[in-house]
Amino acid sequence: MELQSIKNRFGIIGNSPGLNHALHVAVQVANTDLSVLINGESGVGKEVFSQIIHSLSARKHNPFIAVNCGAIPEGTIDSELFGHEKGSFTGAVDSRKGYFETVNGGTIFLDEIGELPLGTQARLLRVLEAGEYIRVGSSKVQKTDVRVIAATNKELIEYTQTNKFREDLYYRLNTVPIRVPALRDRKEDIYLLFRKFVTDFADRYKGTPVQLDEGAKDVLINYPWPGNVRELKNIAEQISVLSQDKSINAITMKSFLPEHNYSRLPVLAGGAGSVSQSEFANERDILYKLFFDMKKDVNELKKMFFDLLQNPDIARHAPVFNDQSFAELNGNPSNTASSKPVFLPHNTDMIDHHEDVEESLSIMDKEKELIIKALKKHKGKRKDASLDLGISERTLYRKLKEYDIVES
Repeated sequence: MELQSIKNRFGIIGNSPGLNHALHVAVQVANTDLSVLINGESGVGKEVFSQIIHSLSARKHNPFIAVNCGAIPEGTIDSELFGHEKGSFTGAVDSRKGYFETVNGGTIFLDEIGELPLGTQARLLRVLEAGEYIRVGSSKVQKTDVRVIAATNKELIEYTQTNKFREDLYYRLNTVPIRVPALRDRKEDIYLLFRKFVTDFADRYKGTPVQLDEGAKDVLINYPWPGNVRELKNIAEQISVLSQDKSINAITMKSFLPEHNYSRLPVLAGGAGSVSQSEFANERDILYKLFFDMKKDVNELKKMFFDLLQNPDIARHAPVFNDQSFAELNGNPSNTASSKPVFLPHNTDMIDHHEDVEESLSIMDKEKELIIKALKKHKGKRKDASLDLGISERTLYRKLKEYDIVES
């Protein structure tokens, strides 16, 4: 069947290469039973492609049903798709057939497939692989022969990487992918669609179709159309009803088009502030490392300080920094008076000399020290000490035996 006859039959307007390619793939896959995944933005007409596939298939005389997965609550979607038994949940006063049982032998179109819960995805995968399903509240396996056509406006491959969509189900659905182009990628079709819509609305409202001058056409074609064909149809209806003058110029056209200041530039995945699960997996290790680094810095500062006390000549020959020096470093020389260096006294007898005692870095020693401190703080009460340490009382008792700590 020629593409033009299919367009006439289903009311498809446009001759863009992307649209023609999508229609060609739909026609080719129609006579098979392969699963089809239709990808496209909201409002591009994905459901029309599912109807084309069903109408040209061997199942065309059998039922066809379109299900919006995003419109069904998560708690009832299993019952809607696969049915339920009487008394299987609150409110189940009778047994009910699901869509897969009702449409047996036909085609089911699952729109917004990316909104399916993970549990329902597992059930759907079983239907696709073996044609089997189980009603909610039942243990009996039932058979079904249904062709599944799915559609989404999301990038499901990205959902699989964040565990929001099963990878095995994605590849099972994506046997034949069809990508419907957005309206902004079909600029040559925008005016044709607009003219069709205003003609239809003029017949409906018993009026005269509006006419666009060249400036209005440019505004119409260069608008990004985030809502795609659905938004274009709504704008055409607004103009047909509200416009007093049936000759539309660029200024009038802009008044009907909403302002969109958002950007479609790519962004980094994960966004700002996102933290991977592997990062900060063990906060205790990170805190220990932070404390040890701080201890190392403090020891180095103490060593430098004692070297200065024992060798005053080091301080005498050290460069002096004052306000003028910092100003010159910043490129802003000032006339501030230079500060005189302060020298340490030569008499070191008055200075107490301290030995740099290297503390133990053992985690077991630190743990023992913390347990002793906690017991002293709570006057030997194990329960309060264990709560303060963040461990159970039984673990505290084991640690007391392990470290041979005598309670006072």
